[in-house]
Amino acid sequence: MLVLTVLQGPDKGRRFELPSNEPQLIGRSSEALPITDNTVSRRHAELTPDNGLWFIRDLHSQNGTYVNGIKIAERTVLRAGDQIRVGATLFVFGAMDAAERDLVRILKPDQIDAEFEHTIPSNEDSMVLAEPEPALAAAHHLKVIYRLVTLTAHSVERNELLAAVMDMIFTEIEPERGCIMLYNDGPEQRLDPAAVRYKVRPRDADEARIHVSRTILQHCLKAGEGVLSSNAMNDPRFAAGDSVQRFAIRSALCVPIRNKDKTYGAIYVDSSMANYTFTQEQLALMNAIGQHAGLALANAELTGQKIHAERLAAMGETVASLSHSIKNILQGLRGGADLVEMGLKKDNLQIAQGGWGILKRNLDRIVGLTLNMLTFSRQRQVEIELSQINALIEDCQQLLEGATSTKGVALILDLDPEMPPIPLDHSLMHQAVMNLMNNAVEAVAAGDGAVTVRTQYHVPDPLLGQQAPYVDVQIIDNGPGIPLERQDWIFEPFHSTKGTKGTGLGLAVTKGIIEDHRGRIELRSAPGEGTTFRVVLPADSSELVDPSATADSGAADADPLRGI
Repeated sequence: MLVLTVLQGPDKGRRFELPSNEPQLIGRSSEALPITDNTVSRRHAELTPDNGLWFIRDLHSQNGTYVNGIKIAERTVLRAGDQIRVGATLFVFGAMDAAERDLVRILKPDQIDAEFEHTIPSNEDSMVLAEPEPALAAAHHLKVIYRLVTLTAHSVERNELLAAVMDMIFTEIEPERGCIMLYNDGPEQRLDPAAVRYKVRPRDADEARIHVSRTILQHCLKAGEGVLSSNAMNDPRFAAGDSVQRFAIRSALCVPIRNKDKTYGAIYVDSSMANYTFTQEQLALMNAIGQHAGLALANAELTGQKIHAERLAAMGETVASLSHSIKNILQGLRGGADLVEMGLKKDNLQIAQGGWGILKRNLDRIVGLTLNMLTFSRQRQVEIELSQINALIEDCQQLLEGATSTKGVALILDLDPEMPPIPLDHSLMHQAVMNLMNNAVEAVAAGDGAVTVRTQYHVPDPLLGQQAPYVDVQIIDNGPGIPLERQDWIFEPFHSTKGTKGTGLGLAVTKGIIEDHRGRIELRSAPGEGTTFRVVLPADSSELVDPSATADSGAADADPLRGI
């Protein structure tokens, strides 16, 4: 069974099995592979099996499909290990793990004769190549070390790191084949091939298999030394027959991947060319690569541990923050239910109606909390379409009629009659505007509170540095205002100015939605002077790129609200 494994993108780590007789669509449509990358077109590319091979073709996507970094223009055959990029997602095309393990065969001493021609310790000193002369070699080695340090400094995903290591080895040392063997996470501490590479694509499964001497591998791992063997296959049993002779190993290099006292695995490369052997300088270079790869893996481990700890801390903070809000809502529900039950027992409809009012308010709070939690926690997929923002605001006003009427609050709409349709995700923007309007209604005093929602459409003014039309939405209330010391973290999650009545998610979600529309939100408030939230949104549909149109253009990267 062949698979597509996601190396980069929102679905990193996911694997998709490819049935041998069914074409597969890559995209965001319902019949495609279930990826969540919103930079991929709806019908981006198609994978098709044909006589045992798999082909890929681009379906006229906006930004194209790339195989091994090259944009394809026609139907292209795929080989194991090929990398496919669509939008922000990078796949690797290959076999299941069981088949990958079969690519590397570790042979016992009675199966393969291996002698060590040269060894070199693998330690911190190996990270610097000591060859000052000639000057040309020294300069070249300096460039290699710089690339290694750059690779180590960046905390990259493991598969991406190993691919970069193999790229460097095949560029600098030019072996025929090679593999990176890493210890798995299981209790048996088995060595599994984590990356396999060939100079020339194998013709069949037999030719793809890499034979590694257990003697070389064990010495490399246990002694912590890089090994050079130029007669790694002297056993006369391997001299007869073309099917075996083509695997004859004339020269091999094997170095450990280490950091301090921990060994992660080994890098092995070999060559079957009769008149070619690796050199001690190449062994030293491989040793340096192994040391830097070990340092990079150690950094990745530390980064993973830090991220895990931060996630646990964030989960604890989230649970602690939400538990207070949920507890208050449950108490309100219990109080309302008790009143309803009391009214039913006494056959008193007035008492029951009072309890129902409490129940309804707390049910509304549950709905709002749940929607904000879902929007805050998941990746938002912005579906852009031309929408009337004035109509959206009028709908929010109707939903708030009950609250404003009960509280005696005036909700005034001052909407620009010349407002054209603008590109929006209607449901997400409705949630953002509803959060702001509901906050304003809750902030003002009962009886004499007033909330004004004003919209204005602005054409660009080049003299002011404005490059595109924009919409200005202001939600103004005459409430008590927000203290200056709270305004710095007003948009941070789980920070609420409502005390036990708020969850601290509404404004964080609202800010995220507005920024997903490439807009911005501003706060103007002072104690005793009310509060104004100003939302600025781009209004030119040609400037706001549809998620399925994933071309890398300067217009898409520019800030349409510059100077506003």
